[in-house]
Amino acid sequence: MTARTRREQPAALVTGIGVAAPNGLGARAWWAAVLRGESGIGPLTRFDADEYPVRVAGEIDVFVDEDHVPARLRSATDRITRLTLAVAAEALADADAAPALSADSNAGVVTAGSAGGVELGQSELQALWSKGRRHVSVYDTSAWFPAAGPGQLAVRHQLHGPGGAVVTEQAGGLDAVAQARRHLRNGSRLMLAGGVDSALCPWAWAAHMAAGALSPVAEPARAYRPFAPDACGHVLGEGGALMVLEDAETARARGAAGYGTVAGCASTFDGPGVPRLRAAAELALADAGVSPADIDVVFADAAGERGADRAEAEAICALFGPYGVPVTAPKTMTGRLLAGGSSLDLAAALFALRDSVVPPTTATQRTADDCPLDLVTGGPRRGGVLRCALVLARGRGGFNSAAVVRGPG
Repeated sequence: MTARTRREQPAALVTGIGVAAPNGLGARAWWAAVLRGESGIGPLTRFDADEYPVRVAGEIDVFVDEDHVPARLRSATDRITRLTLAVAAEALADADAAPALSADSNAGVVTAGSAGGVELGQSELQALWSKGRRHVSVYDTSAWFPAAGPGQLAVRHQLHGPGGAVVTEQAGGLDAVAQARRHLRNGSRLMLAGGVDSALCPWAWAAHMAAGALSPVAEPARAYRPFAPDACGHVLGEGGALMVLEDAETARARGAAGYGTVAGCASTFDGPGVPRLRAAAELALADAGVSPADIDVVFADAAGERGADRAEAEAICALFGPYGVPVTAPKTMTGRLLAGGSSLDLAAALFALRDSVVPPTTATQRTADDCPLDLVTGGPRRGGVLRCALVLARGRGGFNSAAVVRGPG
């Protein structure tokens, strides 16, 4: 795509953000906690985990279903969908999207999921085996799969335009935003996009432990240390972020200032023994029409496993040089949120550009010698205007995604 053609494409302006995270319910509360370095990781309480070797998680313990979801929907939805409904309501209100929705029915929604509503699925399996088939809810056929969230959002908010659900694990939040951006280029005026996820139930917990990537460290403050010499896995969390994306010209015509624009997106898939995260980043930079020199901060995927951390550090250093750009991983305060993780990082990048501050990576005190990154630790880094950020994400199975965001200026 030439520079001239790129300028003719409608810019995807983020006009609203909603967040649910272990360290803050609502975007404002979450961002304030991030800048304080406040972690939401702690002992797992959603179920009795005493018999499990991993007992630390990032839980959203202040979310009350009754405050956010009508009674008629609570029995028909999984926790993921209930969190999604609350996050979407915040994002749409933040964007003051009601006028845009009433004026144009070509508004849509794309969200990301991982394994679907595993908590509801587990409860229905328990009912089946303990009580019999007549005790299985009729909603078991519709409420567990990843498309349940966007379906409920489309009905509740009259989003009659394009819709979809993507399933690329941790990369999903970025992939959903990228798909929404394509819909804007094809004529949609407004899209709701991102990811929210949860898998804190025994069934899912056992599956994630079997995968072997969860940290066995019992101390919450030390359990998830990406890029550290003694990194030994990640912490699983729940939550994520949704964003309202609009055609920038149309949004500004209605008086919406916005947080910034999603300037470039790309995704790749690893080949046999060939990681392609760097290729995704390069493609996203090219899509945005910027060079590595234009990037002021990188939000890392930060797997927390030595081999994966080393591979990501190599990709970042190949683009920017050793210690060449500030790198951060605020997900150390929430855990990895599956399909919600990368969209929450995208929200963090937009707030960072708005406030000209790089949030910290907590728990990690120093980087390993084979991860020569300028990792922001200890506290937020201030000073100087931040113009562009690169957000990286990797999903289990070989998915890689990258996005470039520009500030509102």
